[in-house]
Amino acid sequence: LQHGAALAIGLLLLPIATLLAVSAMATATLELRMAANAEYQQRAFEAAEFAIEQAIHSVDLGTGYTYSAPKLVPASGAPPAVPGSASDTYSYRLYYDPTPAGAATPPEAVSAGLEAYHFVIEAAGASARGAKDVHIQGFYVLHPGGWSGSTTLPAGCETTPADCVAPGSQPERTFWRQQDAD
Repeated sequence: LQHGAALAIGLLLLPIATLLAVSAMATATLELRMAANAEYQQRAFEAAEFAIEQAIHSVDLGTGYTYSAPKLVPASGAPPAVPGSASDTYSYRLYYDPTPAGAATPPEAVSAGLEAYHFVIEAAGASARGAKDVHIQGFYVLHPGGWSGSTTLPAGCETTPADCVAPGSQPERTFWRQQDAD
């Protein structure tokens, strides 16, 4: 009689143990997916930041890029890949902002005969599993009044423009925000 009771109890506990094991495996799988999604979202964030750096150090900054006619990267086709990554891509939209809110030419620049030329970058980064991030960065460069931009590349920049900096002052960042951030 006791042998039969042990078998019955064992048969009752076996499905419960199986259910617990399957539940633990499903939870672990879900946690791995969540961790991977967080990693891809971070990579999309970094791709958008990479796009901002590419735009800020663009050798062809100019006042000819307007909100309605911006510099687009890519101009057409698929977005370029972030160096060292097969799945991360970036794109950006760069334009001159003639009336930046609350941003004026620094007094020391005015006394030196310079003006601040303000630009806005709308950068997007993407990674695997549909991870996307959009950042908006404002910045200005100082140049003599009447500057309209440089469309000529400095010597050596024809083959590697990402390594070159536009003529004039170093860019000064004015604002940054992440689109759709909580």
